[in-house]
Amino acid sequence: MLNPPPDLALSDCIPFYLQLCSARGQSDKTVAAKASNLSLFSVWCEQHQVLSAMDVDLATCEQYQCFLNQYRTRSGQRLCRGTIRNRLTAVKLFLRALFNRSLITDSDFEKLELPRCGRVLPRPVLSVDEVKRIIHQPNTETVVGLRDTTILELYYATGLRRSELAELTMDNVDLAQQQLKVCHGKGFKDRLVPIAPNTCEKLRVYINQIRPKLTTLCSGNTVFVATRGKPFRPTQLSELIAGYIKKAGITKGGACNQLRHAAATHLYEGGADLRAIQMILGHADISTTQVYVHVSLCHVRKIYLQAHPLATHKLR
Repeated sequence: MLNPPPDLALSDCIPFYLQLCSARGQSDKTVAAKASNLSLFSVWCEQHQVLSAMDVDLATCEQYQCFLNQYRTRSGQRLCRGTIRNRLTAVKLFLRALFNRSLITDSDFEKLELPRCGRVLPRPVLSVDEVKRIIHQPNTETVVGLRDTTILELYYATGLRRSELAELTMDNVDLAQQQLKVCHGKGFKDRLVPIAPNTCEKLRVYINQIRPKLTTLCSGNTVFVATRGKPFRPTQLSELIAGYIKKAGITKGGACNQLRHAAATHLYEGGADLRAIQMILGHADISTTQVYVHVSLCHVRKIYLQAHPLATHKLR
């Protein structure tokens, strides 16, 4: 059982809350993000002599919000609205947990209004031709090149997150059914993702002929391994994909998410409905998937050319 701090000092309450989050089964990444967001709040409170959780009220939260609005990073940049919202949300969830456990009695912090972020579109999406150029960049005369081209094509074929591909195991590849099983994806949710037949065949060749040449005793059951036989880290995958995008002469930037966004956008343009795309990508909320309706300029242009008077005839 977790024992709450007896004096409710913020310096003790925050670690207690993070332990509580871990005990509830939240992922290490989620707990680390909360710790990062609350660390700045803790430092700010200490500087303003707010040392006890009992002293944090609505006015304190609003003052902290003003501080975040004026905050500058080391490079002199302001925090974006999304970052400010995340930091304030972390504080509200922290205080809510203390209130729900009757450690604090004031719930006025719930009245704090979070900034609205609006919809932010992804970076310019890769075209089909650009994706093909990227996939053809690895030197397929080498073992590493054959591995890399399989990684690139599988990313585009399935729209996996980089962590999901890094953690993909042999047990979760079903070549007969032409599908992957993503275990414990974002939100600890499992899902099945189809694989295009041609990509499935390329994956079969990689597993049977290429992977055995790369694996070592430390490879485990991971499908894709780095050159030293260790499973890929997500950051390594980002560096790998970014390198091939740059090598293809594409300046749109990004890495793994570029292929994920391209997969979703091209699925939508090809006629897939949003629910199917939501299931493939593993989005918890359909509103996250709807961003590809706005990204799909090809689809919008088609409707525009069919509907706008200037697109159908000239004005005299």
